[in-house]
Amino acid sequence: MAKFSTIFAAFLVASSIQTANAFTPSKLAHSFVKTSLNVAAAETKFTTLDEYLLSKKAPIEAALEASVKSRIPQTDKICESMAYSLMAGGKRIRPVLCIAACEMFGGSQETAMPTAVALEMIHTMSLIHDDLPSMDNDDLRRGKPTNHVIYGEDVAILAGDALLSTSFEHVARETKGVSAEKIVNVIARLGKSVGAEGLAGGQVMDLECEGKPGTTLEDLKWIHIHKTATLLQVAVASGAVLGGATPEEVEACEKFAMNIGLAFQVADDILDVTASSEDLGKTAGKDEATDKTTYPKLLGLEESKQYARQLIDEAKECLAPFGDRAAPLLAIADYIVDRKN
Repeated sequence: MAKFSTIFAAFLVASSIQTANAFTPSKLAHSFVKTSLNVAAAETKFTTLDEYLLSKKAPIEAALEASVKSRIPQTDKICESMAYSLMAGGKRIRPVLCIAACEMFGGSQETAMPTAVALEMIHTMSLIHDDLPSMDNDDLRRGKPTNHVIYGEDVAILAGDALLSTSFEHVARETKGVSAEKIVNVIARLGKSVGAEGLAGGQVMDLECEGKPGTTLEDLKWIHIHKTATLLQVAVASGAVLGGATPEEVEACEKFAMNIGLAFQVADDILDVTASSEDLGKTAGKDEATDKTTYPKLLGLEESKQYARQLIDEAKECLAPFGDRAAPLLAIADYIVDRKN
């Protein structure tokens, strides 16, 4: 199989504007000490989370665009559908978490980037499938018509399938500078995150609990550990593995990421109640309309906010041993519960 070009395609201006607006500037509680950008050996100190995220945005967007380029006419349509959703903007939290964790242990952005791309491919697949008429039946995602609205259900399903399979291929083929053992470790983590004990299992349980009386907080936690938190956990753990972390350090990263993953879903549930469709870039109030079990439904809005903050505080404790090296991850943890979309 011919190798993808190592020259990344031009950064999409429209996507840049949309995604940049998704980040709300926030002062970091933790100083960014000598955060390497891997550009001509330069070392830059960031004072806001926004600066850090935007420094990662251009290389992430370029890598994503390059990963779904059609190389023969017969694949133009499927690649166009894949790129439509993959390049639709978004916060790129999973890729950034992966890169930040890798750099925390002395690894490079270049080493982590194939896995960062794979994570966003898997996440995008889940969004395409989640929006289908047979699932959440939504026609708006990231402020744009959903994939099946543009390309039809048949092509949308296949685009999601193609993103999932390409994610594993991309990690295997493009990851350089680390051992094969580490690459296999990452691929195994990615695979588990979308299987029966990952995203797919969580989604099925979520569907089964729609409108079901007696759904408990433990049921809800199981759904969101598997549907949402596991992929965030894999993002941080995989970055740590690629950066050279010890098994004990990887475990600390997993605990951190599991908590921020749950907090991410609690925050999503809160935003579905409190934010507008314009702010969210997707249909607001969808959970209530489909009688989904959510944290605000079980705990109430204020207690849900307190629970999200508790999860973040517990997560940050897990990274205390890493000091200032963990500053980007700690700041992203705060952003997860403070975001507006």
